[in-house]
Amino acid sequence: MKNKVCVLGSINLDTTLHVERIPLPGETVPVSDKSSAPGGKGANQAVASARSGAKVHFIGAIGDDNSGQTMLRSLKEDNIDLTNITKSDKAGTGTATIMLDENGQNSILVYPGANKEINLTQIKNAESLIASMDFIVAQFETPIKETTLAFQIAHKHGVVTVLNPAPASHIPDELLGETDIIAPNETESFAITGIKADSLSSMNKSANYFRDKGVKATLITLGDKGVYYSYDKQAKIVPAYKVKAVDTTAAGDTFLGALSAVLKKDLSNLEVAIDYGEKASSLTVQRNGAQPSIPTFSQINKFYGGEK
Repeated sequence: MKNKVCVLGSINLDTTLHVERIPLPGETVPVSDKSSAPGGKGANQAVASARSGAKVHFIGAIGDDNSGQTMLRSLKEDNIDLTNITKSDKAGTGTATIMLDENGQNSILVYPGANKEINLTQIKNAESLIASMDFIVAQFETPIKETTLAFQIAHKHGVVTVLNPAPASHIPDELLGETDIIAPNETESFAITGIKADSLSSMNKSANYFRDKGVKATLITLGDKGVYYSYDKQAKIVPAYKVKAVDTTAAGDTFLGALSAVLKKDLSNLEVAIDYGEKASSLTVQRNGAQPSIPTFSQINKFYGGEK
């Protein structure tokens, strides 16, 4: 049976600037190529989840502009339900400018635009939708207060809550108390907890920090080193699949979206779901762009025969 996943998140149109290296402060670096593609952490995660077989609904906002219409058309192609996406008359559709170097690493500037126009009324109006879901996934490119309310509604109806705290920000205890799964990368984990994610012992301390706040499961993505997880007396690093990265944009989003498509509500297959998410992410980094690089379930299974 397909998971029903609600994504509360950002919708951005990405512009990628290809450079030899990321410029230092005050330095000018030539751009060798320029491209545009659909993006936004929320939209990326929704697409990844849909392409891995989930039935996905989106709560978000766009501007009354051509970029917004482009994003809606793109999301529709992946059969994502857009009923709860509103159109803002105050701000344009969100955008991201990505500097991508020759090693596939990136630096990203984000203009939130309409993503910041999501409000409490919109979340309250979506209660019946949230109540019908298996999972709700959110990030920090949309307002925290609205995310907290959405998670409270989700828990009221037995829906599993998944928080990707990116970009890193202070997280109110009220929100952490409503979070079942938190999934920062190692930089975000350090920014939130003050504990460096540089050893299994230190990551266990980070997991204890989140557990004391009410979080059930902690996942820390470690790039090419894999994913650390702590849940139900289990704590380990699931190794990454070794590939040549071309563009790391949307790698973390692909991981989390794919994971949410196959994870069981009781989290009993968490490690298996992490492994599947890593497979999906490993294909994403071998292609350019955010959403254009996200693989489907059949592509993932075709590429991997189950061996690391």
